Amino acid sequence: MRAVEFQAYGHPNVIGKHKTTLEITTEEELTSQGTCIIGVRTTQTLRDLDDEIKTLAKSTMTQIQLSMSVNGLVERITGRGSPGLTYSDPISMVARTSSFECGRTLMVGADRVASDLDRKFVQMLKTPDIVIKCQLSYAKR
Repeated sequence: MRAVEFQAYGHPNVIGKHKTTLEITTEEELTSQGTCIIGVRTTQTLRDLDDEIKTLAKSTMTQIQLSMSVNGLVERITGRGSPGLTYSDPISMVARTSSFECGRTLMVGADRVASDLDRKFVQMLKTPDIVIKCQLSYAKR
């Protein structure tokens, strides 16, 4: 198993209601249009992950999990890798329930997305500058 830890931050405009995706971005600002974005100013990008992780992400046999923790509340999103995942985007990472692949796609077949998060957790993400402790883990099934 490979894992990487990083941080993202809350923002007053976090809504967390998108039904097919969840996104974390390096962007500092967030409009009310970004219903899938649950964290801003992330310290990790897909493009900057190491080659071993990028190789793992290309396998349908790799389970990918994003764990997020805020003030003791933990949320986990689990999906899988796919051959078309390039991890080339320098700005955003997106967990998707679908099989859509682009440079921003972190995982496909996600079991949960923004709208599935506990509303108490989402409410905490509306606090400016609250720290979201994140961990990405990659394990062959």
